[in-house]
Amino acid sequence: MLLSLLFNCYGDVCLFVCWLVLDQNDDSGVGVGVGVGGGGIVIEHLAFICKEKNLLVHKRKQQNKDVIKSSVVLSRLSFVSMANTNGGDIAMIKMKTIDRIRCDEPQFDMTIRRQAHLKSMDEYYDLYEQSIKSPGEFWTNVARDFYWTTPLPVNESKILNYNFDINAGTIRVEFLKDVRTNITYNLLDRIINRGFGDRIAYYWEGNELNERCQFTYSELRSKVCRMANALKRMGIGVGDRVAIYLPVTIELVTAMLACARIGAIHTIVFAGFSAHSLAERMCSARVKILITADGSFRGEKFLHYQPIIDDAIEYCLERKLQLRSVIIVNRFSQSINRNKNQYETIVEQYQSRYEYLMQSWKQINSIESDYCEPEWLSAEHPLFILYTSGSTGKPKGVLHTVGGYMLTTAIVFKYAFNYRDGDIFFCTADLGWITGHTANVYGSLANGATIILFEGVPVYPKPDRLWTIIDDYRANIFYTAPTAIRSLMKFDDKYVLSHPMNELKLIALVGEPINRDAWFWIYRMIGKERCPIIDTYFQTETGAPMIFPIPNVIDLKPGSATVPFFGILPVILDENGKEILGTESGFLAFKQAWPGIARTIDGDHERFESTYFERFPGYYFTGDAAYRDSDGHYWITGRTDDLLNVSGHLLSTAEVESALLKDKRVAEAASVPMPHTIKGQCICAYIVTKNGYNYDNQFERELRDLVRHEIGPVATPDLILNVRALPKTRSGKIIRRVLAKIACGQKSDFGDISTITDETIINHLIEIRMANSG
Repeated sequence: MLLSLLFNCYGDVCLFVCWLVLDQNDDSGVGVGVGVGGGGIVIEHLAFICKEKNLLVHKRKQQNKDVIKSSVVLSRLSFVSMANTNGGDIAMIKMKTIDRIRCDEPQFDMTIRRQAHLKSMDEYYDLYEQSIKSPGEFWTNVARDFYWTTPLPVNESKILNYNFDINAGTIRVEFLKDVRTNITYNLLDRIINRGFGDRIAYYWEGNELNERCQFTYSELRSKVCRMANALKRMGIGVGDRVAIYLPVTIELVTAMLACARIGAIHTIVFAGFSAHSLAERMCSARVKILITADGSFRGEKFLHYQPIIDDAIEYCLERKLQLRSVIIVNRFSQSINRNKNQYETIVEQYQSRYEYLMQSWKQINSIESDYCEPEWLSAEHPLFILYTSGSTGKPKGVLHTVGGYMLTTAIVFKYAFNYRDGDIFFCTADLGWITGHTANVYGSLANGATIILFEGVPVYPKPDRLWTIIDDYRANIFYTAPTAIRSLMKFDDKYVLSHPMNELKLIALVGEPINRDAWFWIYRMIGKERCPIIDTYFQTETGAPMIFPIPNVIDLKPGSATVPFFGILPVILDENGKEILGTESGFLAFKQAWPGIARTIDGDHERFESTYFERFPGYYFTGDAAYRDSDGHYWITGRTDDLLNVSGHLLSTAEVESALLKDKRVAEAASVPMPHTIKGQCICAYIVTKNGYNYDNQFERELRDLVRHEIGPVATPDLILNVRALPKTRSGKIIRRVLAKIACGQKSDFGDISTITDETIINHLIEIRMANSG
């Protein structure tokens, strides 16, 4: 065994290289342990140990790259990961194996390497350093590619001004607040003026194989302007709020951009949420108009929206929210042909209780001009409100603004996907989620991309639907969620292998950390070992991906989001808010602002401050735990709050529990995540019934239906356990850590339970879980 040490200094950053060469015949498994911040690292082949000083991790020069031999699996690194525990405590639970795939692998699509925006790590570090040390200069350079009606400032404080320290005053972020623009002008008119009016903006693929249409940038602008004029005729203007409850259609994109054209604020509600969830968001946002449809299909399933809309309107009226109008896209008389005779009757015979509010999308658009002058707005004008679950159970209306969101989504789209002019982009995200906003609309259109919108589901009519779309439209970039991939892995590989997908050059992931097996299935089956896999980490609040491996310069590690993007300064904090350097686990936070961060929770800035800035003053706290490895790469290891991540959708435990408690037979309820091979996580609910009620299969079905009705199908518990009591502290707080571990099959090592009121309850819970292990 040979051990050599190399030490280099480059400016502010020190690089320590530990190169361990083991005799190939030595199978003793002996490694070198390197303790940096107590990270518990075992290095088997090669690791870079970095000492950080404000900036990222290390500056790997060319001579260090030469040390690394080209190999698909360069290093395997074992490390300790984390699991969610009660109250944000972090517990070390298991060892993982890391594979590294070189970013410059010879089998990767040559177009990635020829057309890469960055050619070397040095380029990345230079831009990253500028974005952190001189953010005003960096973002002004980005802004110059966009249209503004007022000059860009030169004073740093007028470009990006913020306060992350709750002890120093009100939390705020301001970006180019004195500069005016219109985001739709930059997404549509700017692209058309560059000579791309005839370029396809959207291919739309419906639920059925024969449902297809396309729209150029010029056609899209005309549609947006007609709808914008219609909204203005209805009295909607700057600052008014509009709710949108539509499936993934061109009408949804049109409605979003029509609002942005005139300075109205849109809030999209996922078309799958219950009437209560829709109405709750409409009331919270104080909307004046709802835009929706008569129905849609999801695979074989018919979704009739009209009864949901009526119930939502009734809920709103009870809470004194008076809508001006409800605009209906009558899809069953215009675009949906499947089983038309069967479902058209249902739609046409339905009589709304609020017919006086209903207006036809087609009729109101038919009389309008196809041009609407854009409203020139401050860069800090609100663009949209998007609701995400909160740990209190009440959804949070995350508010994003025009200028900062526009620039952040545009530049991230360009670099994360290595977008080049003419690329065709396919993202499976619903537009009701932040990924849909950022990737399918704002970030992609800002780059002049051609986007594929898909309304259907991956397995209908056959499990090769996604691969068929990629082939038919010759997609170059594919962006999806691990949940979608896991749902397809259970089918025969023939469904994916029969599709060459020759034009595909890059695959990206979003929504949740991905397991190693799924990562390599994507790499081999979809990407044919020639497409880099870009695992992106971001949140509704961050606006766009914050951490991801930039193609061609950052090595890939299955399960790791890797390194921060420009302008993003992540830190790992201990429970006291102290920054931890080196290889360590802790709480993931961001140390400085970027233009695309959310500005507030609509109508509740105090909640915004307490949720993201109170626990660690001076930092934006993500609510996630993370591990930083010896390369400075970040691994997201789970939530630290009471949120559930089911199929990439964040759900509040309180929201699920509130739904269960609506059943008068339920005295107490608690919900926790447990692993699921397809969804990543699923929900395990514990209930305590009131005296006199027997729990049986019918009771269980009714509880599932109740949650489905109150929140939506995604929140339906996979497992409901009826127990005699819940584990609680003496102060009455439910010890969710214990419930989560028991749900996962654990029978011991529950941590400190000295404050539990009744220790015998643990054995009872274990017995109930074992009895329901099937």
